[in-house]
This record gives sequence, C-alpha cells and structure tokens, in this order.
Amino acid sequence: MKVIKRDGTTVDFDRNKIAVAIGKANAAVDEEDRITEAEIEQIVDDIARKHRKRLLVEDIQDIVEEKLMELNKYQLMKAYILYRYERALIRKANTTDESILSLIKNANKDVMEENSNKNARTASTQRDLIAGEVSKDLTRRILLPEYISKAHDEGVLHFHDADYFLQPIFNCCLIDIKDMLENGTVMNGKMIESPKSFQVACTIVTQIIASVASSQYGGQSVNVAHLGKYLRKTREKYLKQCNELFGEEVDEATKTKIVDMRVKDELKAGVQTIQYQINTLMTTNGQSPFVTLFLYLDEKDEYIEENAMIVEEILKQRYQGIKNEVGVYVTPAFPKLIYVLDENNCLKGGKYDYLTKMAVKCSSKRLYPDYISAKKMREHYEGNVFSPMGCRSFLSPWKDENGNYKFEGRFNQGVVSLNLPQCGILAKGDEEKFWQILEERLQLCFEALMVRHNALMGVVSDVSPVHWQYGAIARLQKGEKIDKYLFGGYSSISLGYIGLYEVTKLVKGVSHTDPVGAEFALKVMNSLRDHCEQWKKQTNIGFALYGTPAESLCYRFARIDKERFGTIKDVTDKGYYTNSYHVDVRENIDAFTKFSYESQYQKISSGGAISYVEIPNMSKNLTAMEDVVKFIYDNIQYAEFNTKSDFCHECGYDGEIIINDDNEWECPVCHNKDQRKMNVTRRTCGYLGENFWNVGKTKEIKARVLHL
Repeated sequence: MKVIKRDGTTVDFDRNKIAVAIGKANAAVDEEDRITEAEIEQIVDDIARKHRKRLLVEDIQDIVEEKLMELNKYQLMKAYILYRYERALIRKANTTDESILSLIKNANKDVMEENSNKNARTASTQRDLIAGEVSKDLTRRILLPEYISKAHDEGVLHFHDADYFLQPIFNCCLIDIKDMLENGTVMNGKMIESPKSFQVACTIVTQIIASVASSQYGGQSVNVAHLGKYLRKTREKYLKQCNELFGEEVDEATKTKIVDMRVKDELKAGVQTIQYQINTLMTTNGQSPFVTLFLYLDEKDEYIEENAMIVEEILKQRYQGIKNEVGVYVTPAFPKLIYVLDENNCLKGGKYDYLTKMAVKCSSKRLYPDYISAKKMREHYEGNVFSPMGCRSFLSPWKDENGNYKFEGRFNQGVVSLNLPQCGILAKGDEEKFWQILEERLQLCFEALMVRHNALMGVVSDVSPVHWQYGAIARLQKGEKIDKYLFGGYSSISLGYIGLYEVTKLVKGVSHTDPVGAEFALKVMNSLRDHCEQWKKQTNIGFALYGTPAESLCYRFARIDKERFGTIKDVTDKGYYTNSYHVDVRENIDAFTKFSYESQYQKISSGGAISYVEIPNMSKNLTAMEDVVKFIYDNIQYAEFNTKSDFCHECGYDGEIIINDDNEWECPVCHNKDQRKMNVTRRTCGYLGENFWNVGKTKEIKARVLHL
C-alpha cells in the first residue's frame, strides 16, 4: 500500500509510524484513558487490511480517530488530535525543503517532467521551478480549502497550475495587438510608439509577446492580420524613396520591381525576426513564450493582399525550419500556427487555395499549422471567427458598450478539470448513482473555480503593467482594480473534463461511438455545459466548458485510479484516459468518420475543443491530406494532424525510426542514436502531446505511457 503525503509525494505504508503516533498520544494521558499495545496493533491491522493501493495520510489519521472513538477513549482521541495538530504546525514551518533540494540535484522527477517546454537543468528555469514548488505547497496547505486539496490529491479533480496560483496572475489571453501597435505601449518604463514599417512592427510584436509571457502562466495568441497595415506602410515608404531618388529618370515598371524586391526582403526579415526572437528569447519562467500565430484572410480586411504575403512567408519559413546547434533544420516548438479555412482558400477554387496547399505541405513535414473552419466557427459563435487562446481555449462572444463584438484583449482566469471515469468507477454500473456522484463533483469543481476567481478579485493593474495599463488587455490607471474584467463574460473561467469514452464504457458497457453510448455521452456533455450556463447566470462570471485542458492529465488521472481501483478493462488498463470527448485511439475508424463524430462534441465544448487525426507518412500523402482539409472546412471547427512517420534530423531520413537490440531508438540510415536529433512522432501508446526528455537517460524518449 502507498501513502500520499500532504506535499503530494508517495511513500510506502509504514505500520511503525502509525503505532508510534498513537503511542505518543497514549503516553500523554492518564493510565485509565490509555489503550493496550494489542489494541494499538489491532488499529494498525485494520488500516493495513484496507487493501487500498493508495491512501492519503489524512485518511489514516481519520481512521485512527474513529477507532479510538469506538473504544470510548475520548481523552486519548483528544491527545491524538493534539499530537496531529502539533505535527501539522511543524510541517507548516517548512514543507518544501525535500522537493526543492531534489530539484536542484536533478532528482525531482515529477517536477522536471511536468513541462516539456522547460529545461529543468538550467539555473534560470530552476529559479522558476523553485518558486513553483513554494506556490504549490502554500496552495495545498493554506490557499485552498482542505477538501479541495484532498479532491485534487485523490484525482477527483485537477486544480491546474497550482505552481503559479500564489501570484495574482491569470491563465491565457488574446493580446490586443492592434491597439498596442496603433496606440503604442510601454515596456520596462520605456515608451514604444506606433511603428512606421513592417520590420519594426515585427520586432515590437516579439517584445510584447515576451513581456506578456513573463506575467501570465498560459499561452497567448496574436492575430497576424494586424501586421498587414505595416507591410503596406513599408511599401509606401520604399515607393516614396524610389520616387525621390530617381524621379522621372526611371520608368514606373522598374520602380515597381525595385519596390517589390525591397518589400519582399523586409517581409522575409520581419517574419524571421518573429520566428527567431520567439525561439531565442527566454521569459522569466525559463522558457520560450508559449505563443500561437493566427493566420486568417478575412475578405472584409482592407489589407488582405498584404496579409496573404505575410501568411505565405510564415508558411515558407516554418516549412524550412530552424537550424539546431549542429546546423540541421528542425521544427521549432513555437510559435504554434493556426490556419483558417474559408471560402477563399478551402481548396474549392478560391483565390488563396495556393496558400492552403502550402499549409498542407507544411503540416506534412512540421505537424503545423492546425486548421480552423471559419464556416463552423460562424455557426457556433454568432457569426464570428477568432483565434483560440494559446492553450486552445475559446472565449464566448462578448459585445462592448457600442454593441461591437470584441475578442482580442480578453483572457481566461484559470481551469479546474473533472475526472469523469472515476465517477463511473464509483457508480459500479448504476447510472442513477453515477448522476448523483457527477452532481456532487461538479459542485466541488464550481467551488474550486470560485477559489480561482476570488484570488483575482481586488488585484490592481500594477501587478502587470503590460497587461492592464499598456494595452495587452486594458488601459487602466495605476492602482486601478481589474475586477470589472472578471465579470459579465469578458473573461472566461473553464471547467475541463477527461475521459468521456471511459465513463461511457463503465456506465453503458460500450464506446461512446455506439448509438447507446453516444446517447449517454451526449447527455453527460450537455449536463456539463448546462452546469456552466447555470453557474454563469448565478455569478455573472464567464464559465465555459473546455475540452482540451491537458494531455498529461490523462495519465495522472489514469495512474491514480489504477492505484486505487486496480486494473479495469478498457479503462485503467491502458495507462491513460482519452482526452475530453476524443474517440479512443484503438477504435478502427477513418479520419472522416472520426471528425464527423467528434464535431458534435466540439459544439457543446464551446470553451475549447480540438480533434486529431493520424495520417501515416504524410509527406507522401499530400492528396489525402488535402481531402481531409476540405472535409474539415465543411464538418468540424478545429482539427490537427498527427502522423506515424519519424524523422532523423541528422541525415534527413523520414521513414520509421527503429528500436535496436539495446532497446534504443536508432536511425536505420545514419545509425544516429542521439534522440535530440530525432523527431519520433509515433503514437504507439495513444499519447497525443509532445514527447519530452526523461531524467538522466539521454538515450530515451518518453511518450508518458509506455516509456519508449
């Protein structure tokens, strides 16, 4: 049996510790109030016979108190409670030593593997991780109600980003980049005026991105369309210079060629600035900014031609990649790209179809961009098309005082996710009991989300001037509170969920792709959505149902439930739960059927939803990918490609990476075994996130399930 300590670490069950604690309380009372050694052993035996894979230390102490009460030893029970309280005070004096020291020694496995975008061995990142350990400790012990901390530890729910909860900062946002470029901004106390050229605009955008990332813990998104204006300014500047320099000496056609050449050079340099700055800048939390570029050609945009040029250059440079330390072109982690499909580029004869073909080719090699259907977004969001935030959560439509829709300059307050399969496990096939358990746990989620909301109440704009005073979110005065942006749906706060497939199997005995299972699954989804709507009316806060909270959470919930309830076929035996509403990877359905099926859940999960499809050897299947992209436009709001193809950055081989006799990944062409020079993207275990490095074994990549 394993015991979960208050700091979240797991230790072996130790009978002696329980006996010693009772013994110390026993010695503190009069003889007539004591119990015998045999009775102490009996209490310990009763705990050991629980046969639980996993038990919280608080549960053990509660059992001891109950047993003492059964023996009518009330004075002894009081002494034990006092002993328990004194131990708690000692723990509160310092509870992070072990986790922090192990982090410095590169031995804190859980923390080091928690974020694949952070190199936990560097000093700058370790400073952030140390702060995160302190934040998680204070959050668990002091900031969260004890029953919510316990629910988190037991896998009932997941209180996301506890390592940042200590600070008055929020999750993710859509930067109001238009306002910041047009009206200027301030960073580090220095005025940055509106740019006069594309190159300068790109530089300012990257500075804004880095500054924003340093004062929030989630992703951010930037609408590239706002740069079109500055590319036109560049063209006008060069045309003016050309006229001043040559006058009538050079004909207009030649001048146009000169201007076009210079604009093209600046376009390339500006996009390079964005790509290289994002990948080389380090934020204060020790990583590259988690940023998404939104690529949308809106027919109503007066700068659509300039934006088409920008999108084309972004796709070209992403396809090429960035050189790593040995000079091989690799896929950069950021910026992530989202390409919007509309009537003008959905591969049905539109003017910008050539860009979509480039996007598909880029996806085949670099797995980005993702794709959004403008058609489906308009159906779901009152006719609007806008970017998800960097963490893939979507905002609800919101109108300003003039009745105009506004999306940029809005944000997400935080996330709490629900473990649906655990509800099904506890219900033991009784659907009525399942609904009772679900109701109780949704109430827990609501209370946990309100803790998140209340933590932001009363925060003043000075905590992050770039957000609150200089345009990323607002233009508040110094010392002004941010409270008005927490209500009325201006910002969202998200209920995530994991394992719709598994809970359907548990309650109905079939997958949620089966008609019987689908009816139940849709009922569950609509219940989650209805609760969000009820909470919104009750509080005037923008509660939203969020379908993509975290791939790694699929493994945490599954691990906890397997330890607690054992191996359950098609549930805990896989080592992971399916993310949100997704179809289990083992179900043999084609891409079109999968997207058609999952699209119905995206509409319900309006606070965030993305679906994946796997296509083998994508570089050799461009026609098939284009067919899928056409299908995405008509059928599903947000989708992404995965592949079974591997790639060696050492020699350029894009076939299957082998596992050699020493159980190491190896390129069959150049025999490279350095995993830093390989892109092993096979989803052998169904994991849909990014691979990440393990601790101490540089020859191994983990997919978080099979530990390949």
